[in-house]
Amino acid sequence: MFKIQLVVLVAVVFVSAVQSAPSDSADAHAEIRSYVNELKQDDNSYKYQFETSNGIAQQEQGVGGYYASGSSQYYTPEGQLIQLTYTADENGFQPQGEHLPTPHPIPEAIIKSLEWNRDHPEEDNEGQYNHGHGGNGYGEQANQFLQAPASGLPYEKKI
Repeated sequence: MFKIQLVVLVAVVFVSAVQSAPSDSADAHAEIRSYVNELKQDDNSYKYQFETSNGIAQQEQGVGGYYASGSSQYYTPEGQLIQLTYTADENGFQPQGEHLPTPHPIPEAIIKSLEWNRDHPEEDNEGQYNHGHGGNGYGEQANQFLQAPASGLPYEKKI
């Protein structure tokens, strides 16, 4: 009896796997609508472009090893259109798109501190290399952070 149940279970899993296989998706049956691929030997420039029936498209042009710019787009399984544009040159790869993560804003206190450091370079270096004159080489403002912790803090182990 157990063998029959096991065979039935395996058959059900196999049938469900076949039904959800990606070969039945629209992407598996997509066709190329347009395709261009050009390379100029004289200046090493190139251009390519393609578009498929399921909304995937990409294009790029550039000069091999020096510069490239292009764009691509596709639809997520949820139906959202994802679009990306980019350039790549001596400044590196620079992508742009609404779907790309953005950095967190810099806290106001950090911005003020950086501005103060920029506006007071002579004070920023003061005490930095205090060889033979006492101090720790980090300036007097840092001393409060380098002191031993007060006793009785929850993270201290008492021996």
